[in-house]
Amino acid sequence: VVAVGGDGTVLSAAHFLDHGTIPLLGINSDPMSDEDKIVKKKKSDERRSHGALCAVTAANMNTVVPKILFGGGKLATRARIQCIVKSTFSETRLVPALNDLLIANPSPAAVSRFRMGWLREVNLDPKGGLRDGGGSGLTSGHGHSSLADPQLLPRNQDGTVTRFGGIPFDVENSLNVWSSGLWVSTATGSSAAMAAAGGKHMDIYSSDLQYLIREHMIENVPNKDEVRNLDKGMLQNDQHLHLRWSSQKGRIFIDGSHLMHNLELGDEILIDAKAPPLALYSRSD
Repeated sequence: VVAVGGDGTVLSAAHFLDHGTIPLLGINSDPMSDEDKIVKKKKSDERRSHGALCAVTAANMNTVVPKILFGGGKLATRARIQCIVKSTFSETRLVPALNDLLIANPSPAAVSRFRMGWLREVNLDPKGGLRDGGGSGLTSGHGHSSLADPQLLPRNQDGTVTRFGGIPFDVENSLNVWSSGLWVSTATGSSAAMAAAGGKHMDIYSSDLQYLIREHMIENVPNKDEVRNLDKGMLQNDQHLHLRWSSQKGRIFIDGSHLMHNLELGDEILIDAKAPPLALYSRSD
């Protein structure tokens, strides 16, 4: 598949390649030339795409595209985000995100309330308890390890089990969050909004994800330092992040503002790196 435009066009095209078996080539149709940089007062033009996801530009496509068609070019896989939303009567798997997800209130001035935790796959025990299924909960940037040996887990009186795709998970290390929302990014998207929000740059070929709570409001809690340490962290490719939405309305923005999914009070969200990776051509420089 060839996407002609800019980074936004590449991101939109990637949403249709949800199986990850077809390569994607991005062509930046309006790159900024060296002459433009001299003529303009500003060093960059905000109306133009950076072309970070484009392997080819309009200036060099006559020479680069034939090389790619005959087996050349730099083709590698990029990790993507899998996001599943479970509502009262339905479960929706969103399109894979190549850059990032923003989960927040539809109004930027409103507080986003949710409960965030980490999922560990379990097996239901016939006696009514839970048995460790050997899955892994998330290890935050400051280390939260999952149970290693199979053992019977006590059931909370309110119940701790949730299911996605019929698979039961136990929610661990959860905390209530009042904030401006949550960023989740891939390695590809770690240099964009995530970096501007205070996240860290990642190797673009890493299969891990990164999360960051935006403007986390921590008030009268006895363990402020512990809660603050969970503001951001890494999500390895065998781990699962879980949200239960506690606001009346919410929205998941997928790779920008054009594609979104609305949330209602009580919706549950599973986020991990299990989406099929994308085969993307990159610049050789």
